[in-house]
Amino acid sequence: MAEETSSGGGNGGLAFIVGGLVVIVAVLAFFMWSGGLTHKKQVDVNISASAPKLPDAPPAAPKAPGG
Repeated sequence: MAEETSSGGGNGGLAFIVGGLVVIVAVLAFFMWSGGLTHKKQVDVNISASAPKLPDAPPAAPKAPGG
């Protein structure tokens, strides 16, 4: 009879471990780059600017002589 050799007996467990690590890295990357599951960004912009005080109007110019 022919001999049967089985190769890859321990590869199933190794593939399971590597697959689990890939999933963990993907979940961590999601939380790091997307900010997690909640996106509660509150932006409060309060801009207050007052108009500068204008100087008083100059007094009326004197009338020219003869006119």
